[in-house]
Amino acid sequence: MQIQISIIDIMKIALLGYGKMGKAIEAIAQARGHEIGTTIDNEEEWGSHQTELKECDLAIDFSFPTTAVSNIKRCFELNMPIVVGTTGWYDHLEEIIGLCREQKQALFVASNFSIGMNIMFELNRRLAQLMNDHDYQVAIAETHHIHKLDAPSGTAITLANDIVSRLDRKTEWQLKSAPNTPCAATIGEQAVPITSYREGEVPGIHEVVYDNEIDTITLTHSAKSRKGLAQGAVLAAEYLLHKQGYYTMQDLLNIH
Repeated sequence: MQIQISIIDIMKIALLGYGKMGKAIEAIAQARGHEIGTTIDNEEEWGSHQTELKECDLAIDFSFPTTAVSNIKRCFELNMPIVVGTTGWYDHLEEIIGLCREQKQALFVASNFSIGMNIMFELNRRLAQLMNDHDYQVAIAETHHIHKLDAPSGTAITLANDIVSRLDRKTEWQLKSAPNTPCAATIGEQAVPITSYREGEVPGIHEVVYDNEIDTITLTHSAKSRKGLAQGAVLAAEYLLHKQGYYTMQDLLNIH
């Protein structure tokens, strides 16, 4: 597995969303020689920052689930490549991918930009395939800071969808209604249960647990800060520049 980036073009980046993640991306981007051309954090700034925006080479979106789709479409109208780390809007993903290809735009979407988390995605896919021959119950738990608006997280949904697509006895995922409720009480046998916790300033913990009466197998990724996510987002931007089409972290990391 290698990141397919050689010569880095210096970019002028538009940050769509300028919260804690936006500021973390700004620090990483500047450390790698890039310039932040503008930051857009609300609807009013889309109008007042148009001149600066048009001078940017690429946008990185860590905004809100309610604004991500319109932000993507606005970037397409400007012929501006966009990297999207916002989650909670994926019910529109197929529509946006189709629009990207139809208009010959460039779009990079990831539910999690951490290199370590994407290695866990690959391990999760492989483990789910192996579990077709073994009798284990599977569950997912995720913990994030109290400011995160969507639940379950996009990362947890990615983990769950990958399990569902590879573990024959599972057909869907379901969000548990209460953290301490036994799976059997609220979740069907063919569903992968996801429990979401919101605590303090936790950057992100994701856990996949396979359990039976004999033993327990656990995959866990615990982010120590936002730095890994920010670094991955900037690497994605460097990868996306000068391309057309739809890309994910599997393309960046050359995971096939």
